[in-house]
Amino acid sequence: MEPRSHICLSGAAGYVRLRALSKPAPVPPAAMTLLPFACLVVALALPAGAFELPAASTQCLVGVAHDWNSSSATLRLYQKSGGRWVADGAAWPARLGKSGLVWGAGLHPVPPTATTKQEGDWRSPAGVFAIGGAWGYDATIAKCPQLSYRQVTSRDLWIEDSASPQYNRNVILDHEPATPWEKKQQMKQSDPAHALKLFIAHNAPPAATPHAGSSIFFHIWRGGGSRPTAGCTSMDEAKLRALVARIDPARHPLYILLPKAEYDQYRATWKLP
Repeated sequence: MEPRSHICLSGAAGYVRLRALSKPAPVPPAAMTLLPFACLVVALALPAGAFELPAASTQCLVGVAHDWNSSSATLRLYQKSGGRWVADGAAWPARLGKSGLVWGAGLHPVPPTATTKQEGDWRSPAGVFAIGGAWGYDATIAKCPQLSYRQVTSRDLWIEDSASPQYNRNVILDHEPATPWEKKQQMKQSDPAHALKLFIAHNAPPAATPHAGSSIFFHIWRGGGSRPTAGCTSMDEAKLRALVARIDPARHPLYILLPKAEYDQYRATWKLP
């Protein structure tokens, strides 16, 4: 059995067969198979006023931060019914990157002169993103049947090495991690904050840009919400499990994360909730 690379968006899972990953070597074209992703447009070359949420998306999670330097946000889930966005339950708190927010690579256009997400900048990517599958330590979780879920093992890597052709993918080895590189890419083991996580499609394959940021998830917060993240969006475990159970890939779910001023600025033109 060969190692595999795996990631999913809106419940569609894909695998790429790889050689043993002792180092980030190029993958021969013959070793790859096409990933059945839904159409994903990254960093649209459109003026901000020309963009609006995809018509097929009828479920979204909205996160609003005080400003670009805030490490906290308020989240709320919305469902579209009869052409209108309707709040699905009350809002709840979340934590963001230690250094705040920065424009990410998702479905939205990025202002021409804007600073954008970089690997290791401790900022959460802002914008509009598809929501992908879930990973965790439990054998099973409460979820929509169509939502992809993988139980993390010691052989699961998440590639944060920008030099690797598998950057920002889940790679599954056919052996225990042996080299320093494999061990560095290994997904966290026995870490309560990563007992369950849901993928945020920032800089997502197949168009992941090197150094533009990787491994962005919703996950369980640390210290009861007293600690920020390295760039993910974290929340209370009960809230995360409830969110994962509600995410329905058939509704093409989105995550909208913006500072309040930008949310107010783009709300009408982007047709945000």
